Amino acid sequence: MTTALCPGTFDPFTFGHLDMVRQCLVFADNVVVGVAENVSKTPLFTPEKRQELAEKTLREADLDTLVSVEIIPGLLAKYCQKRGIDVIVKGVRNASDFDYESSMSQMNLHLGAPPTVFVAGSPGLAHISSSMVKEVARYGVDIFDMVNVETAAALYDVFRIKPPQARGKVIAARFDQNGK
Repeated sequence: MTTALCPGTFDPFTFGHLDMVRQCLVFADNVVVGVAENVSKTPLFTPEKRQELAEKTLREADLDTLVSVEIIPGLLAKYCQKRGIDVIVKGVRNASDFDYESSMSQMNLHLGAPPTVFVAGSPGLAHISSSMVKEVARYGVDIFDMVNVETAAALYDVFRIKPPQARGKVIAARFDQNGK
């Protein structure tokens, strides 16, 4: 049985990340989404909240019985060794992503991690990044085609923005009750 790890900051988990997980299920028997505590980034959400939002997205996509979500508490290579990970899977959207992830892959190998497989983002999703989702959410833009409803609600809540009415009716009542 092959166990694949999809590590990332997932701040937040997007439909682009979900696409990568679906691609992993084609060649791996077990898939773990690893929420990393990246010290070089300042995440908007805690690792526990990022884990929760990823789990909700996977549950909504009916993948929660096939994929687990775990927090990676330190060095990726050590986590892989301890957890028995066979392959690391990283999504790449463009050449810049590939250059960065390729360097990370080499360092991970040097530290004893398993090899990394790169999967290309599917058309229509490759432009989605957590950073861009946060940026447009900050301005109240409709993000419901990039993240699930729970994640959108969490982002709008953090930014204290009422969600757009176009597709935000599902969570609009929650914001109205809270007076936001």
